[in-house]
Amino acid sequence: MSRYRRATAAGSSYFFTVVAYRRQSILCDEAIRNALRASIETVRVARPFIIDAWVLLPDHLHCVWTLPDGDADFSTRWMIIKRAVSLACREDYRRADWVTASKLKHRESTIWQRRFWEHPIRDENDFAHHVDYVHFNPVKHGHGQRAVDWPHSTFHRYVRDGSMRMTGLLR
Repeated sequence: MSRYRRATAAGSSYFFTVVAYRRQSILCDEAIRNALRASIETVRVARPFIIDAWVLLPDHLHCVWTLPDGDADFSTRWMIIKRAVSLACREDYRRADWVTASKLKHRESTIWQRRFWEHPIRDENDFAHHVDYVHFNPVKHGHGQRAVDWPHSTFHRYVRDGSMRMTGLLR
């Protein structure tokens, strides 16, 4: 059995990629969005973190989080978030034909891929690069001509708050 090693720098910022199971185009559906928003709010009360950047695409999401000093437990946060979304949306998104023995064993839904990918942010330049990556990702995937065209992104918060660190995205 594989043993995955995760970065564990307490109080750091991380870039994440989380993918829908079998790359289903469901994550922008209203039910999933609402469940995701509610689960994140619930987790942030019990286990605070800052959402520095976020983009939700039909089959995956990217985000940058900063955890509190002394805390490196992003895995538990993701587990709780994904589980809550799966439970809230199970009636509409369960695909019995996709439930494998492994999925049964691990009590997994057919909404999310099992794991996620994380990258510890090294410095301010790495942070800015990943925020730009998050916000430009809808354009990369053909969901608009400009970052501002995609509604499910913190890009709009950056514009509203005047905290544009990014270069070239407002063209």
